[in-house]
Amino acid sequence: MASIAETRSFFSSFVLADISSASAERAVRALDDPSKFSAVGVDARRSDDLVELIRRTKADIVVNACDPRLNEPIFTACFEAGVNYLDMAMNLSSPHPSNPYNEVGIPLGKEQLDADTAWREKGILALVGMGVEPGLSDVFARYAADNLFDTIDEIGVRDGSNLSIDGYDFAPTFSIWTTIEECLNPPLVWERDRGWFTTEPFSEPEVFDFPEGIGPVECVNVEHEEVALIPRWIDCERATFKYGLGEEFIDVLRTLNKLGLDSTEPVDVRGQRVSPRDLVAAVLPNPAHLGDRMHGRTCAGTFVTGLGPDGAARAVYLFHVADNDECMGRHGSQAVVWQTAINPVVAMELMAGGVWSGAGVLGPEAFDAVPFLDLLRDSGEVWGMEERTPPGH
Repeated sequence: MASIAETRSFFSSFVLADISSASAERAVRALDDPSKFSAVGVDARRSDDLVELIRRTKADIVVNACDPRLNEPIFTACFEAGVNYLDMAMNLSSPHPSNPYNEVGIPLGKEQLDADTAWREKGILALVGMGVEPGLSDVFARYAADNLFDTIDEIGVRDGSNLSIDGYDFAPTFSIWTTIEECLNPPLVWERDRGWFTTEPFSEPEVFDFPEGIGPVECVNVEHEEVALIPRWIDCERATFKYGLGEEFIDVLRTLNKLGLDSTEPVDVRGQRVSPRDLVAAVLPNPAHLGDRMHGRTCAGTFVTGLGPDGAARAVYLFHVADNDECMGRHGSQAVVWQTAINPVVAMELMAGGVWSGAGVLGPEAFDAVPFLDLLRDSGEVWGMEERTPPGH
């Protein structure tokens, strides 16, 4: 985010805060023009420390780029300090205790969305789910609803890639902890007649043809924030999220589940308390260090079906593709990192200029999509749109 923001002029200071001040300092040193950037050490688990940092730096907005397990203390600190908040992943869910593959337990982001009234009364904004997925995918949904369709049947986020990593048989391109969480939790689906409900992991497989050389990839239902957000602001009959994981990746996740290695409950290992999932994350390579070994492209997008303004059946895929070699060459970041990071920076610039404004706890689809997509293109990132054959035609 810092390397993207340094090319823009909407801010006067940008503080990078990390539990390791050395990591934050390295990020500042890597910039071409670090004059408006500074680095500090802070433990994001400690709300009081975050409040002190927010007040000391006179921040206008805090961007939570941490693991979603840290959402609660950061979200709370921003509310206490009276400052705007932005994150890229919402609070974690809890499956239904007795019927997890049909009924919703505690859904993604519930505590945040339940705080909407308090944030509105305080006059501050929490923009939740503003990465690429969720984030740009939600912006695409808003754009389609406002500009491309008269009525919408389904809004289906579809994510796929042909990324490969030299030297590794298995290496996730982002946090394996989060990957396990969202892929093995019961996937969330929304339908107008049923509301929110859940299914078995990896359900409803479909082959989706991704653009720009990626091609057909089998996608399956995965728990994701878009399904919790989109129906709150956009009129549609159905909302889904499907991810192109691949058969091998699914097999690994199922094996981890069978062995209990997806568990977050610590177990005793020679006198040490260790979470099995933390162990898996420690054994696998850090995705942040794989950029020079990665090749291929990743695509994030939103597939929308329904009736166009002329009353005819229509299907459209709005998407953004990131090529890893290009991202490494131009920006020094791997494709998944770059594709995620640019969207909160664009959102911050819109908020700084008053183009996106408001109070409460809101998702990206609560705002006009056109200024966002225009600014994304002005920032050098091209997004695309393809007309597809409507279902049943």
